Amino acid sequence: MLPRHTLLAVFISLISISPAFGASKASCTFDTFDVPSGYTMSSVEGIADDGTVVGQLIDNKSLVPVGFMRSSGGEFTIYTAPKSSTTWIYQQNATGTSAGSYLDSKFKVHGFTLLNGGFSELDYPGAANTWTFGVNHVGALTGSYGNAGSVNGFLLFNGQYTNLVYPKGAITNPMAVNDNNVVVGSSMSGNFSSGFLWQNGKFTTINFPNSKFGTALTGINNSGVIVGNRLSADKAFAFVYENNTFKSIVYPGAKFELVGGINNNGVISGQIYMTGTHTIGFTATCN
Repeated sequence: MLPRHTLLAVFISLISISPAFGASKASCTFDTFDVPSGYTMSSVEGIADDGTVVGQLIDNKSLVPVGFMRSSGGEFTIYTAPKSSTTWIYQQNATGTSAGSYLDSKFKVHGFTLLNGGFSELDYPGAANTWTFGVNHVGALTGSYGNAGSVNGFLLFNGQYTNLVYPKGAITNPMAVNDNNVVVGSSMSGNFSSGFLWQNGKFTTINFPNSKFGTALTGINNSGVIVGNRLSADKAFAFVYENNTFKSIVYPGAKFELVGGINNNGVISGQIYMTGTHTIGFTATCN
């Protein structure tokens, strides 16, 4: 099992560019950003309520993937988990707690949380690998854990694990959780990704219409607004899902966009691909 942005890269390599169909176009106001000198953007993930955006960069000298946190004022903080060869950061909550994962020298994946420089490792009991993706404002965490032949999801709240196993899905990735413990994510079976919402033990499938390779949901806020990405051999683009309606996110002149998260102020984070290799980050408000 690979982290979400790596899975999306597989689909990105398949696409040619053509207009989105099956959804109206959202009206968005964008702010864009580039990465610090010496780094290449790998993925833009979630956004906290204070505007802090998190994700992953590549160090151009060492080629080591590192995590980043970018403040609303544009200041970058680069982070590498202890004893890691790869670090991912996926979300940050209102208290400044970040959720992420790292790969150690023995190729074992561990989850972690980070607050004010304080690192706490998270390993699902008995699992070979653990990924931590989402964190809400009351400290609930979402993630996945893997053993031989299976990758399941979990919600960790008040020290108690709840397993999240999407029906008929080979891989369950719960990517984000809001303060009502409503979870969104995706489940991979073969080369098809099903988007899902989970609440109180019940799964609801949310798939963008006519998407050949399916849907990856990446964020949900306390108002229930969901963001995600449609995956297809001929198209790949970001969308907002609200009131049972999909709206595509389109940046003028871009080849395509990928969305990472949405905060409780309705601000969305993601990436804009001006070409297949030139990518910049963005925050946006969309209607």
